[in-house]
Amino acid sequence: MRRHVCVWFPDWPLDRLRRSRAGSVPGSLASGATPDDAAGDAPFVLTEAGRNGLRVVAANDAARACAIEPGLRFADARTRAPELAAEPVDRAADAQALEKLALWMECWSPAIAVAGGDSILIDMTGGAHLFGGEDAMLDHMEVRLKRAGLSVRLGLAPTPGAAWALAHEASGGRSGRRVDEAGLKPGLADMPMAGLRLSDASLTLLRRFGLTRIGQLYGIDRKALARRFHSVSAADAVLTRLDQALGLRPEPLDPLRAPPDHSVRLPCPEPLLHPDGIRAGLERLAPALCERLEAHGEGARRFRLAIFRSDQSVAAVTAGAARPVHDPAHLLTLFRDRLDGLDPGFGVELMELEAARTGPVTPQARPLDAVLAGDGPDAAGLAVLADRITARLGDRVVKILQPVESHLPERGEALAVYDGELPDWQSATPPGPAPRPLRLFERPESLQVIAEIPDGPPMRFVWRRIVHRVRRADGPERIAPEWWRAGASGPGGRRARDYYRVEDEEGRRYWIFREGLYGDGRGGPPAWFIHGLFA
Repeated sequence: MRRHVCVWFPDWPLDRLRRSRAGSVPGSLASGATPDDAAGDAPFVLTEAGRNGLRVVAANDAARACAIEPGLRFADARTRAPELAAEPVDRAADAQALEKLALWMECWSPAIAVAGGDSILIDMTGGAHLFGGEDAMLDHMEVRLKRAGLSVRLGLAPTPGAAWALAHEASGGRSGRRVDEAGLKPGLADMPMAGLRLSDASLTLLRRFGLTRIGQLYGIDRKALARRFHSVSAADAVLTRLDQALGLRPEPLDPLRAPPDHSVRLPCPEPLLHPDGIRAGLERLAPALCERLEAHGEGARRFRLAIFRSDQSVAAVTAGAARPVHDPAHLLTLFRDRLDGLDPGFGVELMELEAARTGPVTPQARPLDAVLAGDGPDAAGLAVLADRITARLGDRVVKILQPVESHLPERGEALAVYDGELPDWQSATPPGPAPRPLRLFERPESLQVIAEIPDGPPMRFVWRRIVHRVRRADGPERIAPEWWRAGASGPGGRRARDYYRVEDEEGRRYWIFREGLYGDGRGGPPAWFIHGLFA
């Protein structure tokens, strides 16, 4: 049975403002407001520009005692409380702070989603027993959030829509904040229609029809209800929200982060205040996570260590491996140089180690010595070396040359991030090619060449102002242009190349090519270039 929790912060803009400006000087708030104003010592509101001028979007207790409620015009609010202090609401800051709080609430479940500007949905399926049952879990959440200075209301139901309705519209009490599948339909029946998360226009239209409670929609014919709306989309929205709340239509959560493949957690009886405590916690988490990976015959390439602080903030570091691994010692090595960036702050209450990008681990036998190892590369050893370099210097710093399918030598290879696998150069190289130089220039350099015959090898060439006389020459090896590329064929396009291996009088060997043929109709006379050096 699915279980979802909705956490609603009815005074979120005011709570966020008060938390962010705790300890600020009075002059930092607009309109003469102070942090105590938001707390309720004096009438204080947050306003937002609307079509008919400023309106109140949030009011503290002192303002509500003066009959000032959200939605009231600010001019009318001033008449009710002349000493009213106000400032504009900061929607962007509210949304950013709510997302940070939602990430901290992953201490209860990894499936967290933000719903609107003041609510958070949590998929708690199968997790209530970790807190001693559903009521104890809700009490634990409420106590922790209220201790942080947040006003909060909770709802627990089989569907996200029903949980949202319970948190926002339930009459209160412990028994009214949760329902099971059997009590889902009767539990929502007496709730106001606003519990279905409908638009203001839809709610207004439903009130005109005399429909104010969710249960009144149960017995109405759906086609008859659709005919009462001005548009099909408006009717569909009402029916969709009703079906989602009752579990007749799926409503999957869109979590802030993708759930990890595997994770282990370590609750701290007392908040950890020293970095050595974080290292000790990781030494306990690493074997537990690797044991779980090994039980599934898997390893992971990506690991994330997160610490949940007592001030409702989260800090995390990540580490990557070239190949899937499940060795605790190797995992600790990956994090060894990265834990210095984790600040315990006011204390760490929970640590979590996650594994992602999992894959099968193939056991490999290591040779006893270099003689038995043969001439092949040690792929496992290279992967361990790459992981150590990555842990010290950062992600994506270890790169390797990969073969690229191309006629042109300068395009035959490219740097790519090392992923633990060595490229197969033998299968990538065409059979029977002429020898390639030990050093290939990134860009061919121009030459001045004298050839015995127009299409023959060079007899003498000038490179970097030095004259070289050719003693031996081998070739040509013709490499055709890549006709499938734009501009590779036709007049003025890329031209064929004739490559020569030449040796000068001092025994130095060069890789030289002539680009173009005489009379090929693709530009002027051929041009000579040097492309590499042989040993």
